[in-house]
Amino acid sequence: MSCRYAFGGNEHLFVEVDEAMSLEAFFVSLAITNTLRGAAIEGITEICPANASFQVKFDPDRIHPSRLLDVVKEIESDAAGADSRLDTRIIEIPVYYQDPWTHETLMRFRERHQDPDSTDIEYAARINGYGDVGAFVEAHSGAPWFVSMVGFVSGLPFLYQMVDRPRQIQVPKYLRPRTDTPKLTVGYGGCFSCIYSVRGAGGYQMFGITPMPIYDPAQRVSYLRDFMVFFRPGDIVKWAPIDRAAYDAAVEAVAEGTFEPRVRSVTFDLDEFNADIDGTNARLMEALHGD
Repeated sequence: MSCRYAFGGNEHLFVEVDEAMSLEAFFVSLAITNTLRGAAIEGITEICPANASFQVKFDPDRIHPSRLLDVVKEIESDAAGADSRLDTRIIEIPVYYQDPWTHETLMRFRERHQDPDSTDIEYAARINGYGDVGAFVEAHSGAPWFVSMVGFVSGLPFLYQMVDRPRQIQVPKYLRPRTDTPKLTVGYGGCFSCIYSVRGAGGYQMFGITPMPIYDPAQRVSYLRDFMVFFRPGDIVKWAPIDRAAYDAAVEAVAEGTFEPRVRSVTFDLDEFNADIDGTNARLMEALHGD
């Protein structure tokens, strides 16, 4: 794949790695942005990796745009042979599927939905060929997900399902966006799952809610005291279905400062994954739950 470059105004360089999202495109983007960040080049003020692209903000008084372009293109040529291994972490995220709060919200906005007579998760199950919601939840939570970018709103992760393309869940966004989405809603749009870090407008299908805060600008949450945003690109997520009792217990633990996410350090190898997707995912699950 060959990157496409475009300047946005006087202070931004946009780089499209590929038109379609893939783990290969994500790894190229991650390799380039990590190298660029590590080089600490004078004049670069921010680097924002995305799903299959990235953006660089720069000060044109400190680095000429053409010089920046040359630097990034040189890094791109080196990234073609980049290591397929990534030292990262796998994280278990509890999800209360079909919770009452997202259900109440989705019922308020049925006139904006493709199928006003069913819930979001019922609709997603049907169009993806699952016999019932239970089978759909099993598919959504059964394999891990890559965090391919963090943003749009502060702390919101976009997650890409780690299965072969025919098994990937695909769900369109609402016909018209909602004006309300509960905080910590687990949503879905296109091929991406997400967690709404704050309450606000949104157009993704709503499947459930997590009790685990992922963004805290006040940094009062115990595991967010070092940094207000929990996720970073390259994280691997495993959804864990929970019931109402477990949800309430987790919310109470968060309030008491005793909730700690299950997190394990892992090494992910893209070549090994492509050679044996299910085997790689099984090893990741074993690492998550092995003590």
